[in-house]
Amino acid sequence: MRSAERARDPEPDVALAPRSTIGIGGAARWFTRATSVDDVAAAHVWAGDRGVDLFVLGGGSNLIIADRGFDGLVAQIDIQGVELRSDDGDTLVRVGAGQPWDPFVAAAVERGLAGLECLSGIPGSVGGTPVQNVGAYGQEVGDTIERVGVFDRQTQALLTLTNADCRFAYRMSRFKREDPDRFVVCDVTFRLRPGRPTTTYPDVIRHLARHDIATPTIADARSAVLAIRRGKGMVIDPADPDTRSVGSFFVNPVVPGDVHARLAASSPDGHAPGFTLPGAKVKIPAAWLIERAGFARGYAAGRAALSTKHPLAIVNRGGASAREVLDLAIRIKRQVLDRFGIALRPEPVFVGFGDDPDVRYLIRGG
Repeated sequence: MRSAERARDPEPDVALAPRSTIGIGGAARWFTRATSVDDVAAAHVWAGDRGVDLFVLGGGSNLIIADRGFDGLVAQIDIQGVELRSDDGDTLVRVGAGQPWDPFVAAAVERGLAGLECLSGIPGSVGGTPVQNVGAYGQEVGDTIERVGVFDRQTQALLTLTNADCRFAYRMSRFKREDPDRFVVCDVTFRLRPGRPTTTYPDVIRHLARHDIATPTIADARSAVLAIRRGKGMVIDPADPDTRSVGSFFVNPVVPGDVHARLAASSPDGHAPGFTLPGAKVKIPAAWLIERAGFARGYAAGRAALSTKHPLAIVNRGGASAREVLDLAIRIKRQVLDRFGIALRPEPVFVGFGDDPDVRYLIRGG
């Protein structure tokens, strides 16, 4: 097969920084593009035969690549295609893992299908969404994913995992937690249906109210989310340096209700923002913690900085190194921990760092 032949003959020394939204990192020792499941399998065999590590790259929107690059084979997933079929009034949409995410969301909204509208404007490809259980403004992909087609690197077989098999949790899945290197996502099937949009998040509610939209459509919700994200520099725009980032660097922490009450009591105005969750838990905006720990928007440390629009995004001001980004992230995490006793957890994947102590602290420290 022609696609498999490409995978067996990768390119050497390919720059990875242009393939990430933050634009940092070194080169891949070897690089290939996988446009089919056969390509994925061939890449796995190629790396195994040569005893080198394999990293699977999606849209590059949620990763920090080491300055030294990746000493192995990088396979970028470029499996395309969208298939729709009806199922008892619902629409099942099977999407190739390499399909760009936001155009897919836009197409679902145009068809009047609810369930993804609050995930508008998120960069990257479809295949990365179940790994992170991507979520925003009151929705998560785990709410609508029916099944995920994966290549199992242990058995070298194509499997179908159900929603339950994926073990989705807040910004988490088995792909990231229990089996971070086992499965390669090849396609994702979503169960969508006509209905009212999700408008539970305060930012969305306020935006709709400001525009006098009392009964929003799915398209209204998408427009609101896009406007909110643009205002925070979270929609990729080559003309806006604040969008040269991985998006939100830290996950909003979920804490017990008494911890949230303690934060509110110690705040000068007696208030701490929070989104109440089941089980007496509260999700606190990481941005609020970061700013109150002393990091204003635009705070810079060398060529890495916080966005001037939103303190949750660490941006590359131009020529930043991965080490500069790590140093700033560690400084933020330590200061938030010292002040509030809450350990922030990073959202991006770290590639090519090995057992780096700084990365280990960011992921596990606290």
